[in-house]
Amino acid sequence: MEQHPPEALRAFPPPSPGLRRYHLLMAVWVSLLVAPAWAHAQSVALAGMLGSKALLVVDAHPPRAVGAGDEYQGVKVIAITKEEATVEVKGARRTLRLGEAPVSVGGRSGSASGRRVTLTADSRGHFVNSGSINGQVMQYMVDTGASTIAIGRPDADRMGLKYQNGQPVRMSTANGIGQGWRMKLDSVRIGDVEVFGVEAIITSQPMPYVLLGNSFLNEFQMTRSNDQMVLEKRN
Repeated sequence: MEQHPPEALRAFPPPSPGLRRYHLLMAVWVSLLVAPAWAHAQSVALAGMLGSKALLVVDAHPPRAVGAGDEYQGVKVIAITKEEATVEVKGARRTLRLGEAPVSVGGRSGSASGRRVTLTADSRGHFVNSGSINGQVMQYMVDTGASTIAIGRPDADRMGLKYQNGQPVRMSTANGIGQGWRMKLDSVRIGDVEVFGVEAIITSQPMPYVLLGNSFLNEFQMTRSNDQMVLEKRN
């Protein structure tokens, strides 16, 4: 019987919708302030709605209300709905969702080529930031005690992961034995570093973050100094 370490799941009880939204909005600002410059790409986040306009944060510039057809800091708004905005930068279009982490647009396409990334701990000592799985934006937390990457089912659905085609597993959780799925992710990217073919567990429970466990971390030499962690690819 396959089991995922229960302590990893018990440590993060599902937050209330209001608290989750607050944390995600705070992550927008933090991620934009510390995000690396990815080959001239711009970091863009949807911070809110102001009437028929989208409140955009671009590369940590002050928020600006931008209407459909208008442009701000090189980011053109194509369309706006109740909780989404479609933007275009240098011909590349992305959909921004209210409260989600910033996305990188207008940079190079293809795989990341970096080998080293430096993470900074938050006030609680956790390493939290934004990255991508299979090209889809996610919020992650480094968890050196987890054997694999762990992803809550709602995040897996949002990212379009075909986890139901994976291997069914039974997992111990705070609420007893639960259903999960083991699968291989095409790619996981943080900063300018990307790893391919990474094992992950999809949990039936929602989780506030994607937990970056050792199926990803073992690809790196880890060095910890005070509030910084340096990950450098082994190969």
